[in-house]
Amino acid sequence: MYSRKDQLLGLALVSPSILAVIIFVYGFIAWSGRVSLSQWKGLMPDYTWAGLQNYLGLFADPRFHIDIRNTLIFTVLFVGGSLGLGLALAILLDQGLRGEGFFRSLYLFPMAISFIVTGVVWRWLMNPAQGSRLSGLNLIFDQLGLDFLINKWHTTPQWGIAFIAIPAIWQMSGYTMALYLGGLRAIPESLREAARVDGATEFAMYRRIILPLLRPITFSAMIILGHISLKVFDLIVAVAGKQIALDVPAIYMWTTTFDGNFYGRGAAIGILLLLSVAVLVVPYLYFTLKHEAEL
Repeated sequence: MYSRKDQLLGLALVSPSILAVIIFVYGFIAWSGRVSLSQWKGLMPDYTWAGLQNYLGLFADPRFHIDIRNTLIFTVLFVGGSLGLGLALAILLDQGLRGEGFFRSLYLFPMAISFIVTGVVWRWLMNPAQGSRLSGLNLIFDQLGLDFLINKWHTTPQWGIAFIAIPAIWQMSGYTMALYLGGLRAIPESLREAARVDGATEFAMYRRIILPLLRPITFSAMIILGHISLKVFDLIVAVAGKQIALDVPAIYMWTTTFDGNFYGRGAAIGILLLLSVAVLVVPYLYFTLKHEAEL
């Protein structure tokens, strides 16, 4: 047992961090919540009470409807694509591949760069120019005789946001690969051998045994990827700039707050983003802590 002196010393050491978190995290969240309930529009602060007016105005705004639609499309494709590709890469590396260390580093490399860098690179790769101005992937398709694959990428009407998910999947699939590979290596080889002795095919073994055992990892990866997709901003701006067709809540918040000086509505968007992320993260933390307490 620690003495009271040790406890007080430990509390004194962590108290600056606790104080900083209270002020710069929870304090600013509370302040943003107050601003979201005000009529602040313009450079001069205006804390006149507006109630839920900013929130009701958002849900009646057609642009916010586009934001929700784009976020749903991006989230489904990004999370699903990252999980699927990451799992496939992990299974391939788990087969005792020669040069595994090289390929593992190669797949993880995109995660080491920021979404801004990824966006700049993929902006060139997904250049929507047609005719004599082909470049990037469209030029490669043209040279290979795959003209049917040439398209307008993120400038495609209605579904442009779906193509923004491609660079996001490229960047984060290596991360999910690392998670799945760690899970695969934790499964005892004796369990696989027992399944093979019982006559199970490799496909049946993965479907009935391996994948169910990887569910906790899948759940964790979905939470992490999901919260990234909900607050995506830099990747879209780097690839296509700020366009209504590719708008998401984070971009809407930026343009509303800093371009339009409508701080009340911008704070309301920020609070809604915080709540949407909390819906994913809080239950995950609760069940994780509960599981650890039961061990």
